[in-house]
Amino acid sequence: MVMVKEHDVRELEDVVIKFVGDSGDGMQLTGTLFSEVAAHSGNDLATFPDFPAEIRAPHNTIAGVSGFQMHIGKRKIYTPGDMCDVLVAMNPASLKANLKWAKPGATLLIDSSAFEEKAIGKAGYSDNPLEDGSLDDYHVIKAPVTERTRESLDDLGVDKRLAERTKNMFVLGMIFYLFGREMEKPLALIKKKFRDKPKVVLANQTALKAGYNFAEAMEETKVTFKVDPAPMDKGLYRNITGNVATAWGLLAAAERSGRPLFLGSYPITPATEILMELANHKSLGVKVFQAEDEIAGICSAIGASFSGSMGVTTTSGPGLSLKSEALGLAVITELPLVVVNVQRAGPSTGMPTKSEQSDLMQALFGRNGECPLMVMAASSSANCFHYAYLASKYAMEHMTPVILLTDGYLGFGSELFKIPDVNELPPINPPMADPNDPKFKPYRRDEKTLVRKWAAPGSEGLRHRVGGLEKTNIDGNVSTDPLNHQLMVNIREEKIGRIADYIPLLEVHGDPEGDLLVVGWGGTEGALASTVGRMQKKGHKISHVQFNFIKPLPKNTREVLSGFKKIVVCELNGGQFVNYLRMLLPEFKYQQFNKVQGLPFHVQELTDRFTKLLEE
Repeated sequence: MVMVKEHDVRELEDVVIKFVGDSGDGMQLTGTLFSEVAAHSGNDLATFPDFPAEIRAPHNTIAGVSGFQMHIGKRKIYTPGDMCDVLVAMNPASLKANLKWAKPGATLLIDSSAFEEKAIGKAGYSDNPLEDGSLDDYHVIKAPVTERTRESLDDLGVDKRLAERTKNMFVLGMIFYLFGREMEKPLALIKKKFRDKPKVVLANQTALKAGYNFAEAMEETKVTFKVDPAPMDKGLYRNITGNVATAWGLLAAAERSGRPLFLGSYPITPATEILMELANHKSLGVKVFQAEDEIAGICSAIGASFSGSMGVTTTSGPGLSLKSEALGLAVITELPLVVVNVQRAGPSTGMPTKSEQSDLMQALFGRNGECPLMVMAASSSANCFHYAYLASKYAMEHMTPVILLTDGYLGFGSELFKIPDVNELPPINPPMADPNDPKFKPYRRDEKTLVRKWAAPGSEGLRHRVGGLEKTNIDGNVSTDPLNHQLMVNIREEKIGRIADYIPLLEVHGDPEGDLLVVGWGGTEGALASTVGRMQKKGHKISHVQFNFIKPLPKNTREVLSGFKKIVVCELNGGQFVNYLRMLLPEFKYQQFNKVQGLPFHVQELTDRFTKLLEE
């Protein structure tokens, strides 16, 4: 007689799942596959990969733990979540490092095969946590994942190494069962990813199915979960990382502007994927140059810009430091240039795989001389597309370098992105000089914008000279005249200031007046919006603004700030934006909330802080 277990399906509005294991356990792939299937099923989502900086950290140690967290729901999802509802732990070290992120009562799916005495000791446990009662507050599913994976592949004749590498697919199959997901999509994704390795495809697909079937038969999985699709506007969507979205925004800008795209970059975590993605699109006319260093990367992009191309360079914090001298060259020559800085924790090499917002002051002021340029920031993985596009538009239309700040949290994280019609994006009209224009001079300017014309070398009748030495206004002749230098310094600063006439006004999320205004910039938007939205529903007089345009600030910034009794500026740094606001708008009193841990804000810590400010 076959016993049929009683099956309880629980419907959830949203759920946070985190996969953690050794850096060789494939947690990034596991999380990516599940998030792809969730997106295909219609859930909204946000993801947060979290992995060590060490290329090969010691096996079974805390330092080698790699994770992938995702938040899926049937409503709009703004963050990858604070605490997880389901934690998948592949070894003792990953459980030790991440149990603190599991909610009380959370489901723990643990590979019991990995809990050998040696591994338990290396993780810092004195006793086996699966047996000492320390996990009694959780719903624990102990599954011999590694052992069962090997057994499921016995008939395929695969070697032990490949068998062990597929254990992530076994545990993923279990999670697909727990969340009632169909298997067709993940099986197809595996086939696509390993299409050139049929043996690997078969092994991974077999392990995935075996995990699903194993979970279906377990008594501990009699409770499964259901997360319905989220309501969304009609359109074509994909799950996209911030780095890929940035690359696509640059591609769209090149198409709309009619200027060929040139990227000169040196690989650096966490920005390298932009370089890699653009290298995949040479068929669209992209020229990608992997330079020997950061300086060569930006200088090649400036040269491309001088020639009439849309010059772009990408980097992260230490690389931006190296590019600072060449940035001054782009400023004084008044050439368009987009610099994408995917921020990471510093100083120096810092924590290369961890996210921070600590490069703002460097972007604003980190150059010699009076050297103004435009600074912008993306605020979600998906809108990296939009702001990369706009950075390109402003760089070309206003003949200036633009630094676009994203961060590792946005660049590596992903969310659903509705693919736009390129023809519906804002037009980009570079101020190209007409051949044989008798009035052309290299620094003759538009009276309204102070923008000079862009004259590509070789254009008939437009021979000219630009360079790093100070030039006279209009004619562009080399000059050391003090009055001319004062004039050119003023013009360059004023030109950036006038861009404020062309950027959107600051939008207030909530009432335009109230007790507390929460101010953020860049990638903190999701956590701040979620927190403020929840508190507004509880009746608090709290509103939120997120700055994407930093230099220049939106023209209504002073008006917006004046509507609130208290202002709190929240940043993942020591207080760089709040000090910038104090410089420009000193009449306001600013509170601040800063976090420098290589981690994003959590909704709960923000809620506690804002509640305290409202009560004071």
